Amino acid sequence: MDAWIGLGANLGDRRATIEAALDALRTLPRTRLVARSRLWASAPVDAGGPDYLNAVARLDTALAPLDLLVALQAIEARFGRERAFRNAPRTLDLDLLLAGDATHDLPAADGAPALVVPHPRLHDRAFVLQPMADIDEGVVVPGRGPVRQWLARVAEQRCDPWSPSPRRR
Repeated sequence: MDAWIGLGANLGDRRATIEAALDALRTLPRTRLVARSRLWASAPVDAGGPDYLNAVARLDTALAPLDLLVALQAIEARFGRERAFRNAPRTLDLDLLLAGDATHDLPAADGAPALVVPHPRLHDRAFVLQPMADIDEGVVVPGRGPVRQWLARVAEQRCDPWSPSPRRR
């Protein structure tokens, strides 16, 4: 299955966290990291706090979508993710954006998290669409169409390619 994962962090050493999370994705069983976007800086959406650093990874995985989601949440927990309140600042956020061309809307049950794929807000978020377009702007979001058609609709959201600040001498 072709799975797309959104990565974000706005607390701590954001770049190191994103890079370490990408390494963690590489270690998932029966999974291969196919591609990753460059890093993007974005303002929080519907929240306060520091700017986010974002990326998207494309995986080829034999994990079922719910198993992949559970694995993503375990990685978040290893990085100190806390869910204090909706849209709280975070050390790491991993979102399952797409799971092949499948659609799922399963409520949380028996200790398993809720699974909603495609991610319900991915088409509204520049910090997801820009990194996805880095990899493949023609990727199709089931029920919504190609990523490229949504980019213009989020153009007002600040999301810029990230580069580290030059070191002072």
